[in-house]
Amino acid sequence: MRKIFVVLFAVLLGFSELSAQVINNWRGPNRDGKYPDTGLLKVWPETGPTLKWSYETLGKGFTSPTVVNGKIYITGLEGEEGYLHILSLDGKLLKKFTYGKDVFSPSGFPGPRSSPLLDGKLCYLVSGFGKLVCLDTETEKVVWSKDLFADFDGKNVTFNFTENMLIDGDKLYISPGGVVNNVVALNKKTGVIIWTSPGKGDLSAYCSPILITHNGKRMFINMMAKNVIALDPANGKLLWSFPYKNQTSIHPNAPIYFNGDVYVFSGYGYGGRKLTINPEGTGVTQAWSNTTADSQVGGAVLYDGYIYCSGDRNRKWFSVDWKTGLNKQETTMLDKGTVILAENLLYIYTEKGELALVQPDAGNLKLISKTMITKGSDQHWAHLVINNGTLYVRHGNALMAFNIK
Repeated sequence: MRKIFVVLFAVLLGFSELSAQVINNWRGPNRDGKYPDTGLLKVWPETGPTLKWSYETLGKGFTSPTVVNGKIYITGLEGEEGYLHILSLDGKLLKKFTYGKDVFSPSGFPGPRSSPLLDGKLCYLVSGFGKLVCLDTETEKVVWSKDLFADFDGKNVTFNFTENMLIDGDKLYISPGGVVNNVVALNKKTGVIIWTSPGKGDLSAYCSPILITHNGKRMFINMMAKNVIALDPANGKLLWSFPYKNQTSIHPNAPIYFNGDVYVFSGYGYGGRKLTINPEGTGVTQAWSNTTADSQVGGAVLYDGYIYCSGDRNRKWFSVDWKTGLNKQETTMLDKGTVILAENLLYIYTEKGELALVQPDAGNLKLISKTMITKGSDQHWAHLVINNGTLYVRHGNALMAFNIK
């Protein structure tokens, strides 16, 4: 009976962790690049998966689509104004309305950075200028708004504020990067402050946070300019921190947590560190470092004991042994880019516009299929999304939907 209880408790704990987070999270339900779709193609046709439709008037931007409630939500820039586009699942425009100014400076790569976050009819958006808005998608009205820099003593960063926000229960978490208000938890319905934390007082660092459960203790983990920080999501108390910085203070990749360890990583030749959290959840020690697998903006996937990602200064694809930090494979079969996983296969989208299906096999990357993305404009930086057998690819002003069922 004791064994049965332990198994049931573990199952319920895992279910509660998943259900506590909003299902339309950036990079999948658990923000780890893994999508739950099944029944997907194991090999693509020679010309690539079938294009179901394309929507090519998004404007500039790097955000991924959010697919929820039978609709698609995605943002784009026209002139100086950022717009929320709401599409049907067959790519037809249902609504389009502005949420305010967003990054338009050519030197800062114009376009929205942070993907829409949905909770029922409410949509949460934050611009590169730090303007956070909660929109009612039915009335198209602003429910509440905050200025991360004027209201919370934050300060903008070189390539403008970039964070994919997180909702848990009644709280919306965001990291203004202020000395006093480093990270804040707001009531998602009213915008009222629930708690504010000074963290380590660092600027934001383009990172998107994760929520984990470690030995029964919940933790909010984010990478700021000079430190990785873990906070108690109930009250914002600093649980632990770890110094981590490169010469640019740019850390756009969400950390990856597994079995008591958290992997933090960035580009510019700095690479990643695996940190082991102590049983009490009050501190960490470095288990290993790997400076060659230095993913800049493409994220990584942990699968079957290996981390899969591309490099930045080391412009290759890597498989890194989770236990040792050693590279199992380095390959130039594809250009560097973003990566997600579904049904045990990797989906890779590179800076050259390559779209590939790759098999991860005990640390070996095997290219199965490849095609080229020819629609759209500017950089190929947006992260892929899979929903209900459809692969969504955003390239600047174009959103494409491919059938991979």
